[in-house]
Amino acid sequence: MKLLHLTTSILAAGLLIGCGQAESAVEKAAETTKAATSQATEKAKSAVAATKPSAPGVDISAAPSGSYIAESTHAYIAFSYSHQGYSNPILRWKKFDGKLELDSANPENSSLMVTIPSDAIDSGVPSFDEHLVSADFFDAASHPVITFRSTEMKQLYTGTGKVTGDLTIKGVTKPITLDVKLNKVGKHFRNGKDMFGISATGNLKRSEYGVDKYAPMADDVKLMIEVEFQKVD
Repeated sequence: MKLLHLTTSILAAGLLIGCGQAESAVEKAAETTKAATSQATEKAKSAVAATKPSAPGVDISAAPSGSYIAESTHAYIAFSYSHQGYSNPILRWKKFDGKLELDSANPENSSLMVTIPSDAIDSGVPSFDEHLVSADFFDAASHPVITFRSTEMKQLYTGTGKVTGDLTIKGVTKPITLDVKLNKVGKHFRNGKDMFGISATGNLKRSEYGVDKYAPMADDVKLMIEVEFQKVD
């Protein structure tokens, strides 16, 4: 009887161990399957994301082709720089003219021209403005106009894109590329004119345009642009 009891105990213990091992194997297999499924799901998501525009915004083709001008009460060109690491002042141009010839069916064929009076700079500090328009910086007396003329437009169908053009400051012309986001296409809520709005950013070194007083301090300049364009009748 004792031998039978011992044998039964051994068998029971073996059975329990076997069951435990089996359960462990099942759990491990489940975890492996879960991990594989999660990995496959992430890969599938990445594959789907890759087929979509990087920033699916508004399609420029929704705006009718024609001439558009920057609407002066909702048009801003500002720039910022590091002031010895203490702060990042933001200055703007009080006025400028912008005209876009839009080919909405083939937006890469569109063109943009921007003209900025050099003496229209606004730092919020009148004495600083006087210094900025002097020969030390923009030399507005000798170079009264800053211009930007586009040479290439890309990726505008997705709502984002790049606009490259020639920027001329103090008689120096160099290419610059702006990252542009098309915010909205529609009609003005009062006058009913076709319009669209954009946000854009860019970077430059002021010393490359002869605006080099105190450089290399504050040489890196960040451009920030917000403009609403309205169609010309």
